[in-house]
Amino acid sequence: MKTPRLIAVMIVLALCLFGFWPEPLLAQRTTTDNEIVYYERLLKRNPRNARAYFGLGDALIRKARESGDPAYFNRAEEVLKRSLEISPRNADVMRHLAYVFYSRHEFGQAATYANKAIEIDSTNADAYGILGDAFLEVGRYDKAEEAYQKMMELEQNLYSYGRLAGLKSIHGDNRGAIADLEQAIQSGKTAGNPKEGIAWAEWQLGSDRFTLGNLKDAEAYYLQALQTYPNYYRALAGMAQVRTAQKRYDEAIDLYQKAIGILPMPEYAAALGDLHVKTRRPELARQLYELVEYIGYLNTLNKVLYNRELAYFYADHDIKLKEGLELAWRELEYRRDIYAYDLLAWSLYKNGKPEEALNPMSEALKLGTKDAKLFFHAGMIYQSLGEREKAKEYLRRAVATNPHFHILYADAAAQTLEELERSLAGVEVQRKGDGG
Repeated sequence: MKTPRLIAVMIVLALCLFGFWPEPLLAQRTTTDNEIVYYERLLKRNPRNARAYFGLGDALIRKARESGDPAYFNRAEEVLKRSLEISPRNADVMRHLAYVFYSRHEFGQAATYANKAIEIDSTNADAYGILGDAFLEVGRYDKAEEAYQKMMELEQNLYSYGRLAGLKSIHGDNRGAIADLEQAIQSGKTAGNPKEGIAWAEWQLGSDRFTLGNLKDAEAYYLQALQTYPNYYRALAGMAQVRTAQKRYDEAIDLYQKAIGILPMPEYAAALGDLHVKTRRPELARQLYELVEYIGYLNTLNKVLYNRELAYFYADHDIKLKEGLELAWRELEYRRDIYAYDLLAWSLYKNGKPEEALNPMSEALKLGTKDAKLFFHAGMIYQSLGEREKAKEYLRRAVATNPHFHILYADAAAQTLEELERSLAGVEVQRKGDGG
């Protein structure tokens, strides 16, 4: 028996929870839809047209990116494999299959198909990019850098600059990442790349600025993304974060509802639930939290190997902590990037095991990533171990990096830091009074 399509089920569930159809319902119709129809008609006339299968696969991948609906990736896989049956040695088809697997977080398969594309055509820049993406997601940052550098040698465009920016951000080079994203946007506009791709880079710029606590620039880039690609769900959620930080809660709620109406991401539902907690609407919060768990349940039905968002949700909200820890261990087995280690550290801490959390927390921090969430988690772990100086250092870095990093935990970080500073100041006064 086939499992239900996640997007359709979630939209119906959102209707049940919110009592309305979120607007806009799913992604707007674009020229990509016309391309899909065009290639489908070509294939009806000639079912052995390998190039038409490739064209259809390409359009389906773009539609998946535009809408966030993973069903388009599944269709793309089918038609791309059909193209390979007719014409086996096609590097572009191999590369597109690599991207499909990457998008479904099947990183081993993504790397396999990217390497196959490179074996056929060593000048296929995008294949190197996807190979780098697969390495990045499993924490093999040196290999990712090698692949991205090779891509840059072959092509300097929206996609190569965007990838390099992500790697620089992880290594704490936020200034370099921002410069690369600006170059990516300019390159994309000059080359006439798909608007969704340009909007992605603009959204990423906004996200990077928000991560550093710069609300003004974050808002400007999110609005730019929405102008480039109206109703872009990532930018809507980004604007919701900004409005939350500005304490414009009603606007934030409306923006999250719009984003969920297009793509019901668990992190959007959790953030909207947190907003309802903040605005004292516990029943609405409970419904949103149930939605997060139901998305996790559907992922299980669909045999999704990862559930990072659900594990973070459990730890952040102090529910099902044992189950969340099991998910965190499973995530680390599958992906050994810095956020897999952070998730494990946070889950261990929440399960009352701060000593065990130290090693994975160190792994999460090892690249120098400037992320207030990482600093906050480290600070709370050290605080629970009685290492107050280290706790103060990391909590201070969290608040300095982004005082708005989480609607529920940002205030907790500032309050805990204030208590630590007061306590340590008292100890110092006493030490001096004792003649120390």
